[in-house]
Amino acid sequence: MTEFDPRAVRAFRFTDCRFDPATGEARLGYAFDDGPVMEEVITIPGAPFALDAARAAAVQRALRLLHLIAGVSYYKAAVPPRIEIEGEGIDANTAALLTSVYENGLGEFAYRNGLHLRGKIHFPVSPVSPVGAPSGAKALRRKASRLKALLQGEPPAVGLKRHAIVAIGGGKDSLVSIEALRALGVDQTVCWIGSSPLIRACAERTGLALLNIGRTLSPRLFELNRQGALNGHIPVTAVNSAILALAALLHGHDQVVFSNERSASYGSRIVAEDGTVTDEVNHQWSKGWDFERDFAAHLRGHVASDLHYYSLLRPFSELAVARQFARLDRYDQHFSSCNRNFHILGERPAQRWCGVCPKCHFVFLALAPFMPKPRLMTIFGRNLLDEPEQAPGYDALLEFRDHKPFECVGEGRESRAAMDALADSPAWREDALVKRYAREIRPQLAPEARGLAPLLEASDDHGIPGELWGPLRAYFGA
Repeated sequence: MTEFDPRAVRAFRFTDCRFDPATGEARLGYAFDDGPVMEEVITIPGAPFALDAARAAAVQRALRLLHLIAGVSYYKAAVPPRIEIEGEGIDANTAALLTSVYENGLGEFAYRNGLHLRGKIHFPVSPVSPVGAPSGAKALRRKASRLKALLQGEPPAVGLKRHAIVAIGGGKDSLVSIEALRALGVDQTVCWIGSSPLIRACAERTGLALLNIGRTLSPRLFELNRQGALNGHIPVTAVNSAILALAALLHGHDQVVFSNERSASYGSRIVAEDGTVTDEVNHQWSKGWDFERDFAAHLRGHVASDLHYYSLLRPFSELAVARQFARLDRYDQHFSSCNRNFHILGERPAQRWCGVCPKCHFVFLALAPFMPKPRLMTIFGRNLLDEPEQAPGYDALLEFRDHKPFECVGEGRESRAAMDALADSPAWREDALVKRYAREIRPQLAPEARGLAPLLEASDDHGIPGELWGPLRAYFGA
């Protein structure tokens, strides 16, 4: 097998991107140096799409943004020093967004591979100029006006109707969002990417309209991985967000809704042997508020002014979402937050919950204060808090002798607050890990650092439309 040497690669190229409204296929091209093009295919159901001029132009802008963001899956294989964008260039605002996505979204990848990417990722900025000079002074002024509006972040509204495309991942969070939107009377389509049977089962359980988008990575990428390419975690939520934005425009919907809590903005603090914090690496950076805020603004300012992107759960902690999920019961035997179910490669658990990964650990702990013990044990098939060998995994969640896992789990203070509540619960306090917490960890915590109630309050940092926020807050009882 030919070896691939990432260090020998000098440039990563964005070649071209195309969308066929007759088939719903988007094709995204990438290459290293003068090597062969790696082509990714996104397939959006609903074709053929009939688009007027304004929406067709917005679709093209969304496609271009998707091309640039999805390139992170391929760029990481070599992280070369130069980035080249063929065809139409990008402005400084787009370059800034992309730099943030690649630097922050590849933070865990860089940490695990011993790389330093900050300040080394440069997207080339091109001067924007009208293509094809119009004839006549009036036409010139019209084109200049449109160009100025676009540069100032004022793309036109394209007549999207009030309807939400809601991302579903098979876990508790998206199901809480779906039921909240249902209660608030928002028309919605449940959407997922890929062919996971577990996600499909959850989506079908909602009884709502479904949209299953296909994403096929270039086979060349997997070949490079086998030949020695760099590999690791990418900001997959950023890629999925760009895919759903394109889908929303094609279907004429005005909202793209994700289900990321405020806890997603909190990273893993890397602590040196002397106790000093040397870095913060956020596994779920593209689920955080910084990405949501910047991506939403970019869609409104560069794609379509009536396209709204937000997380319905942003104001709430993981514990508040767990409390809300515990009020539902129709998904108990359908949902799973265990990420081993969703790996592209590798072994998957025989059941919906593997019981040994950080996600299983955290979801069990987060639900325990709000759900009857027999119900929770029926969902998981076991009591994870009464298994002494699971102590190291829970120590990491508690940020006790370890940093927060590189996973989509809540903050350390949330895990400590949940465990603290269980230590006072007659139903849980005799379980092995709860007893250990009460004996060894609780005495080291200040009383004010252990309360559950403050973590159930809503925050004001969110992008939820104003007309939804009041009813949503009342629905959560926050």
